[in-house]
Amino acid sequence: MTRARDLAIDLPGEPGPHNAITDVPGVEVGFTTLTEGDSVRTGVTAVLPRGRAGFDLPCAAGTFSLNGNGEMTGTAWLAETGSLSLPVLLTNTHAVGPCHRGVIDWVVRERPGAAAEWLLPVVAETWDGYLNDVNAATVHTGHALAAIDAARGGPVAEGSVGGGTGMTCYGFKGGTGTASRAVAHGEDRYTVGALVQANFGSRRELTVAGVPVGRDLTDDDPMSDTGWLAPPGAGSVIVLMGTDAPLLPGQCTALARRVPLGLARTGTTGSHFSGDLFLAFSTANAGALTSRFPRPSDDAYETLRFVPWGHIDPFFEAVVQAVEEAVLNALVSNQEMTGYRGRRVPALPLARWSR
Repeated sequence: MTRARDLAIDLPGEPGPHNAITDVPGVEVGFTTLTEGDSVRTGVTAVLPRGRAGFDLPCAAGTFSLNGNGEMTGTAWLAETGSLSLPVLLTNTHAVGPCHRGVIDWVVRERPGAAAEWLLPVVAETWDGYLNDVNAATVHTGHALAAIDAARGGPVAEGSVGGGTGMTCYGFKGGTGTASRAVAHGEDRYTVGALVQANFGSRRELTVAGVPVGRDLTDDDPMSDTGWLAPPGAGSVIVLMGTDAPLLPGQCTALARRVPLGLARTGTTGSHFSGDLFLAFSTANAGALTSRFPRPSDDAYETLRFVPWGHIDPFFEAVVQAVEEAVLNALVSNQEMTGYRGRRVPALPLARWSR
């Protein structure tokens, strides 16, 4: 699988060993990829912040919406408590319901006690209706369970996999991308990882390492045809940021607010017709943010350890760098795809712009 760094693109920062969100200790990623006939190009991506073993231990978390033309469930409770638990799923716009139910079914199967009170899963989406029959009831709860069951650490597949299967980016084949950055903090070293579901941007906007390559790649752009209903730049992007650095929920929100700066490095100006939704979580302070019904044995107080606000800038920088590279990886690690109603999306022509 070719990635952006394989093409000698000048990208700043020090990546982790897999250059993936799974470089954050404990994070696991799994996929269900659905390609069938000429109308099914979709799937499900599952991200488990603490892996299967610790899925019900809350993480500090925060969200940010650059443009709200999209869906990310569970964010009202997350904003209330700053607490994220359960697997996070990414899919297509009209499959949010079965994926939401699928998370619940998975928890009931794996640990019924964790489902005894209430479950508010986070499920986010981007629209794959150019290549996929988005109105067909293709994705069902079993696909959500399978994606969670498939979650592993280590290298992460990219391109047309999982929820990113039918997605497009800058008029080229897009989808799933990931990257990570190492951050030094005093005597400690932490990781910041990004996973994107990239389905945004118009062809002319595409920028690679500061070079506006999209201006020279305006030919072979089927999505710009006048018969297509969506204007250039329509789509969406979901970004998940994870770190093992100890952060407060408000600091996670601040990380999520920096995601658009990384996206902007790839050229986008943020279309009104793009749902741009971001979530950041910290896997430190395990168990300190529980929001369940109190029990007699619960401590009267909890303690959170966190990076001082005055030292947070290197983590912001890592977010911007990792997001930029994750988008480029989603583009580079891809092939041309033909799907619903014969619609075709070319892959980024690496030989042309990397000369």
